[in-house]
Amino acid sequence: MTARHVIISGASIAGLSTAHWLATLGYHVTVVEQAAAPRRGGAAINLQGEALASTRRMGIYELVKAQGLPPLHFSFVATEPSAETPPPQAAELAADEAPTANDAPEEVEIERDKLVTLLLGAIQHKVDFLFSNRLTSLRETADALHVTFTQAPARAFDLVIGCDGLHSGVRKLWFGHEADYSCFLHHYASLTIVNRLLLAENTAQLYNVPGKAILINAYNGKTDIIFWFYSEAELDYDYRNTGQQQQIVAQQFAGHGWRTAELLAEVQQAGISYFDKFSQIKMPSWTKGRVALVGDAAYCASPAAGIGASLAMQGAAAIAEALATHEGHVEVAFQAKL
Repeated sequence: MTARHVIISGASIAGLSTAHWLATLGYHVTVVEQAAAPRRGGAAINLQGEALASTRRMGIYELVKAQGLPPLHFSFVATEPSAETPPPQAAELAADEAPTANDAPEEVEIERDKLVTLLLGAIQHKVDFLFSNRLTSLRETADALHVTFTQAPARAFDLVIGCDGLHSGVRKLWFGHEADYSCFLHHYASLTIVNRLLLAENTAQLYNVPGKAILINAYNGKTDIIFWFYSEAELDYDYRNTGQQQQIVAQQFAGHGWRTAELLAEVQQAGISYFDKFSQIKMPSWTKGRVALVGDAAYCASPAAGIGASLAMQGAAAIAEALATHEGHVEVAFQAKL
């Protein structure tokens, strides 16, 4: 069948990128998002390789480059509060072995919010949005996918694409339980963003003891605070209860040195914007029938890998290319490309 009406679940980088490419191909695109507005917040992200190349084709490359962050001065912090040591490999790397601007792959670090804003600008007036909604059921017939929502009236679409992250609702509805595809990597992490500098701008410091680490990263007048820790078993907590998440972090890091007490106090004051386990998503197929997954919903490498945005943008471009090549014939496109 030829798909013309598409619904995309998730208004983050994967969803907005997919919406751009499909709207460009002439599809009628609707994006449904559980939040009341496009997803914002989060740490700075790196774009490289095919993902950065896709921003050229989108027409936003120069804007991405212009809003990119400057190089970061990174230091490792020893146990004693006053002692800082460079990464061991830095002292061992000879000058003629260091990568140069000519042989290093191009990479841009950009604030997540700024990339989301640029992607929204690229699809302005081309895409419909359903905010404060999520998909509650999918039913496939010979000629359509029938979709119900938490708030909006039921509708029929030719294609459904889940771009709704590590804990994808579309994946659960159509492919099965998360536990069937999620591989726990025995670590948890929290992110807090403080709207002031806690160290010199464009610098980052990493403090760690066995099984635990703290990273602070200062840029554009604010500081990211990231706590992460090892856990043999998965934790039982309410993902909606940020107070409980703060308590977990406080218990894990109580009594540690360096600036730990100060940074825990900052977390208590500013709150946690992200807390989750490190997981990989491994699926035998990212498509079934006329439903597809893109980004972390399909192939999360792990939040620790730092390539989620790049993989999401690559996947968005790939699915659009497949549909364009096979003129919207969904089953053929999915079998050939994904």
